[in-house]
Amino acid sequence: MFRLWGKIIKDNKIIEDMVVTNDDPNLRRTQKIFAAIDEICREFDLSKPIWLDSNINEFKRHDKTRFRQDNFIETIGFDYLEIQIIEED
Repeated sequence: MFRLWGKIIKDNKIIEDMVVTNDDPNLRRTQKIFAAIDEICREFDLSKPIWLDSNINEFKRHDKTRFRQDNFIETIGFDYLEIQIIEED
């Protein structure tokens, strides 16, 4: 089972969060991550964040990254969106 936790943080508090589960054995890890981010953004009514090199490197090392204002085209009303893999086959 693959589970990714997405949370919106403002002033060091979780404003919104959700866990996305994906059991599709035909999808690669990267596809599961992008599908989960799409679902999180749809649920939170956000545009998709832009992956910067720093996000890619952090995610590779820790299975977790934060998307800040620099990652979004539109202005956001929170400090950052954090995603983290919490379970993986």
